[in-house]
Amino acid sequence: MNEVKEALRTVEQHYKLFLQQQFTFIAALQHTRENAHDMIRPVASIGQVQSYMDHYCNNSTDRRILNMFLSICNDLSKLCHKLEAVHPGISTTNGILERCKLLLSHSNDLSTIRAKYPHDVVNHLSCDEAKNHYGGVVSLIPIVLDCMKEWLYHTEKLPRHMLHNAN
Repeated sequence: MNEVKEALRTVEQHYKLFLQQQFTFIAALQHTRENAHDMIRPVASIGQVQSYMDHYCNNSTDRRILNMFLSICNDLSKLCHKLEAVHPGISTTNGILERCKLLLSHSNDLSTIRAKYPHDVVNHLSCDEAKNHYGGVVSLIPIVLDCMKEWLYHTEKLPRHMLHNAN
């Protein structure tokens, strides 16, 4: 369980660094969308961000920040697998874990999700950007982190004998 907590802390630290560069991330998405001639549809999936980076990214700053986003998503995905290994789950924790996996699926449509208070990532976007283009993609990481913290909260309340590899 300590290993899971440490991994979650590490991802949170990477996310805080990423969050300080949100405007750079939005600018990178804007540049790559322009290069892809894809200005109408919203950035709606991790796979779309990956495709923009692989095929339409022309500068190192954009590549670095897009890669940072994808790396955090990948770390969260690995953490999901660690959470599964720690304990077999009860309906509450299994539901939380399934939501995390669905959100982190490369093809999942994120266009309708929005992070809510206390997260202010969507508030930093203009109304048009938030509603139409980037609200879902900037909301993904804080929502998944909240889900994982909720999973941890429920798991820590379980009797110790229900956990695998507790330490």
